[in-house]
Amino acid sequence: MADWCARYPIISIEDPMADTDWDGWRKIFATLGHRVQLIGDDLFTTHLERIKAGIEKRVANAVLIKLNQIGTVTETLRAIELTRQAGWLPVISARSGETEDAFISHLAVATNAGQLKVGSFSRSERMSKWNEVIRIERELGSRARFAGGKLFEKIISAKWPFQI
Repeated sequence: MADWCARYPIISIEDPMADTDWDGWRKIFATLGHRVQLIGDDLFTTHLERIKAGIEKRVANAVLIKLNQIGTVTETLRAIELTRQAGWLPVISARSGETEDAFISHLAVATNAGQLKVGSFSRSERMSKWNEVIRIERELGSRARFAGGKLFEKIISAKWPFQI
């Protein structure tokens, strides 16, 4: 994996190791964590205690945040805040095959997460979320901010612990 990241412009990897392989996560983070976003999805499952363990073990630099995994909006906001306190990046994510409800679009913008994972421009449940982000941007007008690639500069230029 490190060889691929050296040869190709890979900037983000989700779940590079099994959710039980803490040693593997530590090794891959030690190798790639300074130049690649390493997102824990199955590793953390938006669970506060697992995110805390990951922070203590220094195994990632981003957490996939899925509202439906943790259960409540309040708990989701706590997971985002915990992620940020560690200097990690939250990635707000939909579940595949979910409904057309666009709440996570608002969650991503309201929390200034900088990243929203809902899939490519196909199928109505994905398009409803992308269209909602466009509507939000239009309503915000000049107040809207798009971090773009600058978001990843935080990983590339950072040293542990990340300062965002």
